[in-house]
Amino acid sequence: MPGNFIDVATVWLHAGKGGDGAVSFHREKFVASGGPDGGDGGRGGDILFAADDNLSTLLDFRYKRKYTAEAGGNGRGDRMKGADAPDLVIRVPRGTVLKQAETGLVIADISGDEPVTVARGGRGGWGNARFATPTRQTPRFAKPGLPGEELHVTLELKVIADVGLIGFPNVGKSTLISAISAARPKIANYHFTTLVPVLGVVRVDEEQSFVCADIPGLIEGAAEGVGLGHDFLRHVERCRLLLHLVDVSGSEGRDPREDFAKINTELKNFSPELAARPQIVLASKCDIATAEQIADFKAYIEGLGFEFYAVSAAAHIGTGALPGIVWRHLQKLPPVRTFAAQYTRPDPADAPRRPFTVTRLDAHTFDIDAPWLERILAGTDVEDYESLQYFQTQLGDSGILAELVAQGVEENDTILIGEYQFDYVF
Repeated sequence: MPGNFIDVATVWLHAGKGGDGAVSFHREKFVASGGPDGGDGGRGGDILFAADDNLSTLLDFRYKRKYTAEAGGNGRGDRMKGADAPDLVIRVPRGTVLKQAETGLVIADISGDEPVTVARGGRGGWGNARFATPTRQTPRFAKPGLPGEELHVTLELKVIADVGLIGFPNVGKSTLISAISAARPKIANYHFTTLVPVLGVVRVDEEQSFVCADIPGLIEGAAEGVGLGHDFLRHVERCRLLLHLVDVSGSEGRDPREDFAKINTELKNFSPELAARPQIVLASKCDIATAEQIADFKAYIEGLGFEFYAVSAAAHIGTGALPGIVWRHLQKLPPVRTFAAQYTRPDPADAPRRPFTVTRLDAHTFDIDAPWLERILAGTDVEDYESLQYFQTQLGDSGILAELVAQGVEENDTILIGEYQFDYVF
């Protein structure tokens, strides 16, 4: 099962638009002036992400990049509300992290059992029945539905392996994973043979197995980007158990004690929590090491409190019992940790209800930037007196008219609101 340990995809999310409110008047035989009875529009569908343990990759998102929830139903006469749209549930492998594509900030971590709402659908518009007052008895306008949230999201899957193989290049990690699993990585006697992480499913028996990842590129200074760098350190972030291979023979002229210390220093520099992850130390290349070298290194490792085994994947020494040993350790460890999101989306309730800016473009032209006002204007019938009066009331209540006066607006000056243009009249 070779493949990239970090699986990434980018998608666009469009929550459903709210349904438009209806303009309707009651019609019934022998009933005069039934009055406005247009219903409200329905709510647009939300977009939720849910963990699915039957999925293990983000491959599906390579072929479909845009997800759009259904729009809410439009309101109808007799005060009938439009139907709320169903939510769109997108299923991803457990452990998928959602980030803002532009900033990289985390939106959600899909590791729990409950679906996570990522984009909310728009609210339905009001029907004309809501605008009836003693002085405005026949409103001929309604509010359009609000658009749903739109997000550009990067999906990153980091939970694939239970066990990570760490250690300096050329200590036998690729040979070991090929010996205990069906993975067939490139194996050669030089550094950085493995350029991408390789996964292997390790069978313990007919029913039990775990996933092991060969993590390349760890050398001194990796936490600062040396060698294959910082990126590969995050490959081990969510492995529950680390198998630390050390060349006990010293075949490349290095001291195994120093190798062990340097790799753990890199883990600690990257994440203290990662450095505290359970480790089993494997004395690799024991077939070409002396008994004294193995005994000395074993005493050192066990003195630090780590479990120690001497192995040689090339000579098939110690590899037969290794899957069972690892499996027993995994049964004692907690499940993959849920990462807390680094970013909390702002609550719309905390934002100004009706923000706007008024910009003077020249002596007699003013531009009003207010998306909420554009939505009201879209649902305004400028040929209908009451509808236009309602729009002007919103201008006054929001403070826009006062701001125009403060900036010196004059009779017949041009007012720009989105795609609309008006002449200012006192």
